[in-house]
Amino acid sequence: MNRIKDVLNEKGIKQTWLAEKLGKSFKMVNAYACNRKQPSLETLFQIAEILQINPKDLIDTKDGK
Repeated sequence: MNRIKDVLNEKGIKQTWLAEKLGKSFKMVNAYACNRKQPSLETLFQIAEILQINPKDLIDTKDGK
């Protein structure tokens, strides 16, 4: 599970904006945000760089930490 949708909401960023920055379709970014599909590690690091956060902040651990 990832926290992409949560982080986007916290930062007030739209999925369409992230899709444009990543060079991916809105449909793909929406699948990532809704946890229907998990991004590759490379894409996860790109997302973290774009959002200016630590990649670990995009990963939802089982214990919630």
